[in-house]
Amino acid sequence: MPTLGCISLSPLVNLSKSVGIVLIDQNLPMWFLSMNRAGRKRRSRLRVEGPLAPYFEPYSKYLAERGYSQVSYWKKTFLVSELSRWLAQENIAASEIKAEHEEAFLRYNAACRCPKRGDPIALTGVTSWLRENGVIEGKISPSAEASPIDQILQDYRSYLHEDRGLAPSTIENYAGYVRRFLTSVCGTGELQLASIHASQITDYVRRNAPKDRTFASAKDTVSALRSFFRFARYRDHIQSDLAAAVPSVAGWSMASIPRAMPADCVRRLLDESKTWRSPAGLRNRAILLLLARLGRRAREIVRLELGDIDWPQGCLSVHGKGRQERPLPLPHDVGQAIASYLKDGRPETACRRVFLRSRAPFDGLKGSSDIGQIVRRALQRAGIELDFTGSHQLRHALAVDMLRQGVSLTEIGQVLRHRSPEATRRYAKVDLDGLRAVALPWPGELP
Repeated sequence: MPTLGCISLSPLVNLSKSVGIVLIDQNLPMWFLSMNRAGRKRRSRLRVEGPLAPYFEPYSKYLAERGYSQVSYWKKTFLVSELSRWLAQENIAASEIKAEHEEAFLRYNAACRCPKRGDPIALTGVTSWLRENGVIEGKISPSAEASPIDQILQDYRSYLHEDRGLAPSTIENYAGYVRRFLTSVCGTGELQLASIHASQITDYVRRNAPKDRTFASAKDTVSALRSFFRFARYRDHIQSDLAAAVPSVAGWSMASIPRAMPADCVRRLLDESKTWRSPAGLRNRAILLLLARLGRRAREIVRLELGDIDWPQGCLSVHGKGRQERPLPLPHDVGQAIASYLKDGRPETACRRVFLRSRAPFDGLKGSSDIGQIVRRALQRAGIELDFTGSHQLRHALAVDMLRQGVSLTEIGQVLRHRSPEATRRYAKVDLDGLRAVALPWPGELP
């Protein structure tokens, strides 16, 4: 009796006789062997004919490694077989697939059978995989079709990533501010950075910074422009120091007060998380403890990898701003929560990130917004209502709690890994006891 991997096919033979399906012979195709168990569809529905036939087996293995369920696997592989058949009918090679071909196939598929809501996403996954593996030719090189502004911004992004070590989100924000400036000052024609004058920079900031913008947004605009002109001088695009010509935006220094989650809410949230036993619940508890006990930033948690945890030494390495890396002690409850997730909640995958998605594909979390969403849902689950529900509130809560216990601002800055003492100094605003000790007496009688 043939076997499928380590599973005997004898039960499948009995099942096939009972439902009247002819089981395939022993010469099973390799793409069929990649499944964990035999499928419920007829073999003719899964036979791939056309230009995608050579790539079906590696793509099916790719899906299996990503942890997709049996149903999702069949849906995606069936879509590939339909796409390959359609490409053969239209006489389109695999390397010639373009965006218009994807749209035409979806229209054809919708007309021939009941379309599925996830078909466009599944099709994008197929073409992306083909492009990543070199089957579909990539787009024309950016240097051949990009505008002068696109070319200089691509070089600027590389500078911010490689030389400055900024996060991808910060890089895109800076590039957006600079693009709007260059388009406004230089237009869409030939880009001549050497012809930009200080008066043009001042006029642009005066026109755009105050208009419908908060102080933080206006400050980001001038910070991006200073960064870009420092880059332009470093690359010899300009000879003068235009970064010094970017005006400052008026605003009170350290005007905001840290929005910290109340201490009783933090305790209530962490106590509630002890009852979470699902894989996602184990993951979320470990993330909450990293935020509340160690004051980690959301993106630091997202980027945490398995190799960053040193279990014998009881510490973990954190990759912070500016590519800074420093080991931190791992408290017992935090380490126990991470170990519980790794043992009982983390899916089997080749991804080295510690915290993964709870659904296939089991990749790492995408960004800080995922951490923020986890915190918001955890607060709702615990029945805690707050005006602000960001993940940074737990970081602020840790700093405020340390301050009230008598820890110095210097030590707080070391725990939070602030690069400047100015970033830690704002927590002095919430130290009411310390402020009372240095406050001057009110002149005259109190009202």
